[in-house]
Amino acid sequence: MSNQKTRLAVSGAAGFVGSHLVEHTMKNTDWDVVALVKMDRAGDLNRLQEIIDDHPEWKERIKVVRHDLNDSLVAVHKHIGEVDYIAHLAACSHVDTSIKEPVEVFCNNARSTVQIFEYARTLQPNLKKLLYFSTDEVYGPAPEGYDFTEEDKLHPSNPYSAGKAAGEMIAMAYGVTYGTPYLITNTMNIFGERQDPEKLIPKCMQFIQDGKPMTIHGTPGNVGKRHWLHARNAADAVIFLLQNPIVKDKVHIVGDVEMDNLQMFKLVAKYMGKESVEEGKDFVYVDFHSTRPGHDSRYAMSGKKLADLGWVAPVEFESSLEKTVKWTLERPNWVSK
Repeated sequence: MSNQKTRLAVSGAAGFVGSHLVEHTMKNTDWDVVALVKMDRAGDLNRLQEIIDDHPEWKERIKVVRHDLNDSLVAVHKHIGEVDYIAHLAACSHVDTSIKEPVEVFCNNARSTVQIFEYARTLQPNLKKLLYFSTDEVYGPAPEGYDFTEEDKLHPSNPYSAGKAAGEMIAMAYGVTYGTPYLITNTMNIFGERQDPEKLIPKCMQFIQDGKPMTIHGTPGNVGKRHWLHARNAADAVIFLLQNPIVKDKVHIVGDVEMDNLQMFKLVAKYMGKESVEEGKDFVYVDFHSTRPGHDSRYAMSGKKLADLGWVAPVEFESSLEKTVKWTLERPNWVSK
């Protein structure tokens, strides 16, 4: 493929992060994208359609292929064609759903991953890299003051993170057995425009708009903490890592801001014009495990490895959060769908 245009296949391209990866690829490279999509509760083709409507000149560079990744990709290979890179983002990422439907979610995420790797092995002989998009949750809860490194053991606490950990094992196994050029990335809480309404930031916005108290897991002074990363930063890091020679390895994609969920709620409220919030009226504390068994109070990873490779996040946290809130307020369908 050396004399041809670079082609990237993105699974989960109609999802929140996947659509940002497609958009960022269009803006920052001359690559073509094969968008692998499955229409379900997390995959919304409106995301891709909005991108194309805003930039009709990109239409010829984006090829949409509909396929359920639980099934072999042999039948759709003629539509995909030969690609240089695959970014496997497709997954059911809702922890609550995984707790209610553990077998379905685990099997979906693990099976789709092995199907992608099998497709790469059998039908993409010139593939340069297959990037598997994993999560910080595979490590389990992080002790206060400690950030997990890429060498730490996996200790998933819920069916979703167990399925993602299984995907990491699949990647490594294919790398050893078949020589598949994989790269595992672990990311943290990602936010941005076009996010599913079930996620924290759009959910905060919905509760504030409705005047209902938001549920905050924890107790005063002990609220669940997360690092936060804008979807554009995640997409930029993925493209950076695809182009980097690093292979058969693992790299964390980390945001530089750690914040508990109450702090995030207050910040979202501020950007919505609500300067103060009150316990009982605007939010209520609930026990970590009462509504979500296996809930981890803190996730944290070190981003040193990626920084040492030379990556610098293009988007700053607070301004991108404010932009996300304002963007979503102007498009209420992304708060309640």
